[in-house]
Amino acid sequence: MAGKERGVRGSAIFTGYRSLGIYSNHTPHVLRYHKKHKEFYLVTSVGRSFLTYNVNKLGQVAVSNALPDIISCLAADRMLVFAAHGNLLKAFARNKEVVHTYKGHDAEIHLVQPFGDHVISVDTSNLLMIWDIKSEEEYLQLKFDKSNFAISAIMHPSTYLNKILLGSQQGSLQLWNVKSNKLLFTFPGWESGVTILQQAPAVDVVAVGQTCGKIIIHNIKFDETLMTFQQDWGPITAISFRTDGHPIMAAGSPVGHIGLWDLEEKKLMSQMRGAHSTAIAGLTFVHGEPLLITNGADNAIRVWIFDGPGGQGRLLRFRLGHSAPPTFIRHHGPDGQQILSAGQDGTLHSFSTVHDRYSKSLGHGSVDKIKAKKMGLRCRSLRLPPVISFASEVARQSDWDGIIACHQGYASCTTWNYVKSTMGAHKLKQQNLKERKALGIHATAVEITSCGNFAVIGLSHGSTDVYNIQSGIHRGHYGKEKAHDGSVRGVVVDGLNQMTITAGSDKLIKFWKFKTKELLQTTSLHVPPTAILLHRESGMLGVALDDFSMNVFDIETRKIVRKFLGHNGKINDMAFSPDGRWLLTASMDCTVKVWDLPSGCLIDCFLLDSAVVSLTMSPVGDFLATAHVDDLGIYLWSNKSLFSLISLRPLPANFEPTEVMLPGTNEMQDADTVEDVEVANEDMMEYESPEQLGEQLVTLSLLPESRWKNLLNLDVIKQRNKPKEPPKVPKSAPFFIPTLPGLVPHFASDVQGDAPQSKIVNLGVLAQKSTFHVQLEEAIAPHNYDIPLKTIKEMGPSSIDTELRNLAPEGGGSVEVMLSFLRMIRSMLDTKRDFELAQAYLALFLKLHLKVVSSESILLEEISTLSAHLEETWLHLQTLFNQSSCVLNYMKSALL
Repeated sequence: MAGKERGVRGSAIFTGYRSLGIYSNHTPHVLRYHKKHKEFYLVTSVGRSFLTYNVNKLGQVAVSNALPDIISCLAADRMLVFAAHGNLLKAFARNKEVVHTYKGHDAEIHLVQPFGDHVISVDTSNLLMIWDIKSEEEYLQLKFDKSNFAISAIMHPSTYLNKILLGSQQGSLQLWNVKSNKLLFTFPGWESGVTILQQAPAVDVVAVGQTCGKIIIHNIKFDETLMTFQQDWGPITAISFRTDGHPIMAAGSPVGHIGLWDLEEKKLMSQMRGAHSTAIAGLTFVHGEPLLITNGADNAIRVWIFDGPGGQGRLLRFRLGHSAPPTFIRHHGPDGQQILSAGQDGTLHSFSTVHDRYSKSLGHGSVDKIKAKKMGLRCRSLRLPPVISFASEVARQSDWDGIIACHQGYASCTTWNYVKSTMGAHKLKQQNLKERKALGIHATAVEITSCGNFAVIGLSHGSTDVYNIQSGIHRGHYGKEKAHDGSVRGVVVDGLNQMTITAGSDKLIKFWKFKTKELLQTTSLHVPPTAILLHRESGMLGVALDDFSMNVFDIETRKIVRKFLGHNGKINDMAFSPDGRWLLTASMDCTVKVWDLPSGCLIDCFLLDSAVVSLTMSPVGDFLATAHVDDLGIYLWSNKSLFSLISLRPLPANFEPTEVMLPGTNEMQDADTVEDVEVANEDMMEYESPEQLGEQLVTLSLLPESRWKNLLNLDVIKQRNKPKEPPKVPKSAPFFIPTLPGLVPHFASDVQGDAPQSKIVNLGVLAQKSTFHVQLEEAIAPHNYDIPLKTIKEMGPSSIDTELRNLAPEGGGSVEVMLSFLRMIRSMLDTKRDFELAQAYLALFLKLHLKVVSSESILLEEISTLSAHLEETWLHLQTLFNQSSCVLNYMKSALL
């Protein structure tokens, strides 16, 4: 039952934060202009949600709530973003939450076109529906015969009121008046399917992209073809026109190339080959600017600027992620702000957890770096296989390469330079492997020492070698011929370069001296290890085994100190928390488990919809990063123990976790979800500090010092801030006669005499009683001074000074009110709260009214009682201070 309860709550330690490295997919982007911000915004789909970027810096400004299914198409108008998934169309406000849902289609929607106060949607069954945006009601429905006119493109011609232009897979076009529901004209087409319709800058002119690669510039008013272009790269995927004064048209292709056409010369002006590694999904010129924005299924957004000779665009800014799922991730550096990621696309990336502008790509590994650079786009045959494992160190990365990586099925290990963002100078490989090339020997594990000088490489035939990274020279190997009789599954080096530990498929863990290569100890396991991971600070070595269990070694004693069982699939990766208390494991059973090493218990477990292939914990402990099967993104999970109090309890053996949504893919929380969160927090131990910790202590107020510290020196402060000279009235005022301030205005000339007059009016006994004065009078009988105390605590220093002056009889007060004030001070000392306020108020009171107090016997008696009480409190506090001081001095002397 306990396991079931914890399962409902998901993870007790981690909560989803955000995703990294996901920027775009095959859905065309949408460009919007915000009138208030006077800025263009770019909207791209990333699966079940969409992202919003500002074009100025390509900074991500919003992430939408996730939809239940993958977004099939995007569109936007001045206020809303429309996203279709399945047979539903939804409108988002503020780039985040759904405000309208349009239901009526029976098939998947594949085209959306905003149209004034309406929005048009077309599904795969060839049904066109027009909706009223605000009321969500259906305005019009048109059904087309799919065999004669299968709708493949839609647009609204500029200045054509209530009219839309439809393109078909058969090649014909139809112009409809949607208000009168009439077909106005049918264009026979050009014997090839229409893929895209785009409005040209000229009125009545439309660009028609076709499946055969042709682009037709057609005048729909006179049904006249103005010009025709032919691309050789397949169907036209996107078209856009420059609107900054240059007659240029850009067209995208399925192979990632972009053609730039000169509309005046009617010829191809230039080509942008390899703009994307996949098909161009979206292509848009920014209105009035020489900027071209492109996106593709290769998970990239690029902004090109046309500011050079020849009309060729150059890359201005971009956001680039993995085009194939990442397989291995690790934090780089001690601050936890960079994550290195190796993907199946063969690239190595660095993603920033702070901002995307700090992310960068280290590029592809190549067999011959110089030759590949010369060949350019034709160098795909020279690319190395994907990186399967790497190790990095920042100690000497400014001097030479700081990353060592091994590639899938490849014998050589490559070095990489993080500072230069490129592949390094060396390929580390055994010299005698050239003769045994046919044996299929390849590198399986790599490690870099904490000093950044040496790399240790394990091979599939059991050899383990040490290289100098700066020079690439071989510095020795472990064992007489090889370290293990089977494949090396893992290799690690401790933090002081004293010990090297290797794990092999021969069921052995071997401990070696790093420098002399001497074997120290061999430990046999009952099953082969899968991988090993060392926490250098604590000396804990985690070993994942092929039977899905975990062993933890202490490398000082070289003994097993913990054994963990519980996974039902291959353990893909491990991570230690920065303090070495937790060991996190990810398995093919789609779970992530957190083991507490001191207690040897499972303290957290959560289930994901796809298995984690690699995970890494931040060196500062704030985030856990995970990479998943068939997923392009890296997902960050916040460590809740850093910012809230969590209750960690050992989980039972039969614990069954429930699925947790990935960050950035969770839908809007409903009431049930909020209730679950509240239930999850019920057993949290929350501490509320009482108003008074103990009877022997005093409590200070939370008021700033400016409210009470300068009460005794208020006269000095006012005198110091007084202006040296009064403001002078100009001798002559040509346009007006000066007036004197007051309720009834008087001209300055009406005042007789030059004698100075004081602006301070002493009302004395005629003054109206203040709120504080009345509250003190009312508190005499019940002896409850909470209300007047609250009032005076809200006042400023000048108001407090005025109120205390008016307590005396000459200021409109009385002896009874002065007695009530003294009793209020005594109640503050009795409760031992607001101790410093009681001292400040009493000191100011005695300063102002010492003569009145000395002449009234009842006030003298109250002052005597108050003085004795105050002296007793101070003596008690002095005793406590002396005791604490003695203890501190004793502790200091003991430490010294």
